[in-house]
Amino acid sequence: MPTIKRLPTCTITLYAGDYLPPHFHVRMQDGRETLVEIATLSVLSGRIARRELAAALAWATENQALLSAKWEELNP
Repeated sequence: MPTIKRLPTCTITLYAGDYLPPHFHVRMQDGRETLVEIATLSVLSGRIARRELAAALAWATENQALLSAKWEELNP
C-alpha cells in the first residue's frame, strides 16, 4: 500500500492487486476511508463529506496522470 501523498488532513494511497475501476484511497486522520475513481474523481464508496475531501480532490485533479501511472505500475 504505497502512500502517494500526505496532506494535512488525510493520506492518499494505492493498493497493489486492487480491483477495477482504477481508484485511490483517501484515509482521514481519524481512520475513515473513501475510494475515489481516478478517471472521474467521483467517490466510489465511503462516508466522508465532499468538503472534507476537498484538499485530496484538488491534489488529485492536478496529479491524475501520476495516479494513473502509479495504478498501472501496481496493477499491471
